[in-house]
Amino acid sequence: MNSPVLKPLVIKIGGAILEKESALNALLKVISQLENKQVVLVHGGGCVVDEMLYQAGYTTEKKHGLRVTPIEQIGLISGALAGTVNKSIVATANSMELAAVGLSLNDGGMISCTLSTQDLGQVGIPQSNNSKLLDCLLKTDFLPIISSIGALENGDLVNVNADDAAVAICQLLNAELLLLTDVNGVKGADGEYLSSLNAEQADSLIQQGIIAGGMTAKVNAALHAAQQLRRSIAVASWQSPEQITQLLDGHGVGTQIQPN
Repeated sequence: MNSPVLKPLVIKIGGAILEKESALNALLKVISQLENKQVVLVHGGGCVVDEMLYQAGYTTEKKHGLRVTPIEQIGLISGALAGTVNKSIVATANSMELAAVGLSLNDGGMISCTLSTQDLGQVGIPQSNNSKLLDCLLKTDFLPIISSIGALENGDLVNVNADDAAVAICQLLNAELLLLTDVNGVKGADGEYLSSLNAEQADSLIQQGIIAGGMTAKVNAALHAAQQLRRSIAVASWQSPEQITQLLDGHGVGTQIQPN
């Protein structure tokens, strides 16, 4: 009797976990202990980007939780994310014998991008395109670690919101998705973490300003993924990496973003 085919797991990381070596190590340790599970890490790295922009004399601007990327900054931002941050995570993972491979969204043509129409500068909207490269890597037990830098059809580099990038990779692989953040989920009007959230509830909380900043982008990305994949998407804390095992065992962790 054939064993069931397990879906790959896409995990998005960013924010403070990239500033805390112990937190990243704890997450990678949990990943190393997963048996017969294909995992892909997608990362941002806004904290590193902010520091590099500051050192170069630039200021950081965001709209609705999304980074504005002026064309004169794309070289620095892509160097920070696809270079410094990506290679640092890859090196840490390889030191733990995880056979990590560092990639960007355009590698192997896996994700195509169009320019955002939200007046954000060199910001790309990702769309799943070709899974061949990731399929090969996962079948041979590599851990792909993907930065949120993509490219337009003409070859111009673009910065992609890392939550949106993770959703596109998730759709490409028909995978499970876990969006790790600095907090243990999404808070409701009473200040307590919600066990589940749908589009109607999310719209209301966004209008009230309860969901704001970067969490707005994260929730919108998760809602999009839930709709496309027709299953719930987990938003949980990187501070409790053991939740990954609980998620794979079928237990709800963090806030479960539900499709309509």
